[in-house]
Amino acid sequence: MKILPGPVRIVCLTEETTEWLYLLGEEARIVGISGYTVRPRRAREEKPKVSAFISAKIDKILALEPDCVFGFSDLQADIASELIRKGVQVTVFNQRSVDEIFSVLYQVAAMVG
Repeated sequence: MKILPGPVRIVCLTEETTEWLYLLGEEARIVGISGYTVRPRRAREEKPKVSAFISAKIDKILALEPDCVFGFSDLQADIASELIRKGVQVTVFNQRSVDEIFSVLYQVAAMVG
């Protein structure tokens, strides 16, 4: 069995994952972001906006051919469900405390190597 590298085409439905990937130097992997992203400022200029917080442009996301979409909580369950039905790998995090935020940051970092 061939082990594939981490995701190379990522859509971030929340600002946090976008910011983290930029901080990790992995912004080239991001192919789409939330319209609510404000940090880093350059992300808004460099990346297409494909979602609000509880709504998304599914066709636009699919056109970007992501191999992973990062989302947040049950608030984005409908988006996640629709993308999964379309064959997209979706990882939804549910951080609710500072400790959980750091845990998710470590998970994202591990996923991108």
